[in-house]
Amino acid sequence: MTDARPYLNEDVLERHPCFSKTAHHKYGRIHLPVAPVCNIKCRYCTRLFDCVNESRPGVTSKLATPDEAVDKLERLVVREDFLSVVGIAGPGDPMANEATFETLKKVRAKFPDIMSCVSTNGLLLPERMDDLVDVGVKSLTVTINAVSPDVAQNIYSWIIWEGKRIEGKAAMDLLIANQWTGLKMAVDAGMSVKINTVLIPGINDGEMVKIASIGGSIGACLMNIIPLIPQSEFKDKQKPSREAIVTWQSICEPFIPQMTHCKQCRADAFGNLCEDKDMDLEVIYSILGQDYCDNVL
Repeated sequence: MTDARPYLNEDVLERHPCFSKTAHHKYGRIHLPVAPVCNIKCRYCTRLFDCVNESRPGVTSKLATPDEAVDKLERLVVREDFLSVVGIAGPGDPMANEATFETLKKVRAKFPDIMSCVSTNGLLLPERMDDLVDVGVKSLTVTINAVSPDVAQNIYSWIIWEGKRIEGKAAMDLLIANQWTGLKMAVDAGMSVKINTVLIPGINDGEMVKIASIGGSIGACLMNIIPLIPQSEFKDKQKPSREAIVTWQSICEPFIPQMTHCKQCRADAFGNLCEDKDMDLEVIYSILGQDYCDNVL
């Protein structure tokens, strides 16, 4: 299968390391950790601890304000000649944080040639679509783990909607409807959309093909099947093997192209996908100089 996909923006295809397997060796990305608030509770997610030596979604060494994030970006752009994408992927849900849009507005003003990218659970996606368009977002990732509300209830504990905590089927109906509605709105707005799906053995195996089929028919350009990281309520579950992931990718490939080079990045990731640089340490390098830091740190 080629990369000639009707819903994949050519600029995204050329320079976005997550959306293009060929681009991820050439270009780097930076995730700005400006979005701490989350509006859903995933049973597999924990943000209570962080280690600079681990790479997993939802963690960051330090939160940043929009101004702090843009200042770091200014320093790191000088160090990373091939930085092509600024993303906001947490540590909470970007749509639930005004700092997301303030940051991307500042980024667009100072770095108009760098692409903006956002990752979201999709609950507020329809409501915030105009805001995403206004700040120039070109690529979007929506995490969709279930099509059936009954399955979703085994994955999510609750959602926050209009200031209220909602549980049960009503919450899952709303989440799933907004995810698919928002995804379609993003495609119609000209964004390249990727679906992230966490494979949770024994819970959502039967949803994989359904998600791939619906996503592909709506116009998502890529699906990323991610192995569960056993933690939080799912700490006793088995992490899917690499073979299981490859099998599901092969099964879902006829419905939507598959991402096969994901590194399950942190909310403060920086550099090439094949690297795992510490963003704050890289800022120190930019201030003091690499040689000095190598001799002192």
